[in-house]
Amino acid sequence: MKILDKKTVWQGNFLRTLLITYEDHRGTRRTWEAVERVNCSGIVAVVPVTLQGEVLLIRQFRPVLNSFVMEFPAGLNDRGEPLVEVALRELIEETGFSSDKVSFLAEGPLSSGLTTEVLSVFLAENAVPASPEMRDLYPPDASEDIEVLRIPLSGAHELLEGHAERGDLVDLKIYGLIELARRRMGR
Repeated sequence: MKILDKKTVWQGNFLRTLLITYEDHRGTRRTWEAVERVNCSGIVAVVPVTLQGEVLLIRQFRPVLNSFVMEFPAGLNDRGEPLVEVALRELIEETGFSSDKVSFLAEGPLSSGLTTEVLSVFLAENAVPASPEMRDLYPPDASEDIEVLRIPLSGAHELLEGHAERGDLVDLKIYGLIELARRRMGR
């Protein structure tokens, strides 16, 4: 299996669509349509856990889905920063919290049949409200209207199910990442 050609079919300000020509395991030439980010060198998500044992989630409207979605703070590395710094920046921008104990948790593709995106996830332990200076340095994006939810780590799955029953969508990554974080922290 090998890639023979990759052509840009369309490009916008943030995304491009690709037509990938490859040779499969039988030697047959095939094509695949895909999407990739433009001007981005990584995507991060943060699993923030407070000193009180709460996980911080965000709830925001996603126009693509025409629905509110429960998610972890996340964002693009569009400034060429180290990924751990992107994670800290997004944590402050989207939740108003910070952490002095941030560590790599996991990495993997988001939708391997559609996009080239690989998500890097960080655990932010002992999350506390960020100082006013830090919040001024990393203000929320003007386009985002985010509600921050503090959910006990021990009952997160049940509370997420409640949001889903009321019509919110729950990012599926949340369930597994909470379990990874709990294991890492020994809870």
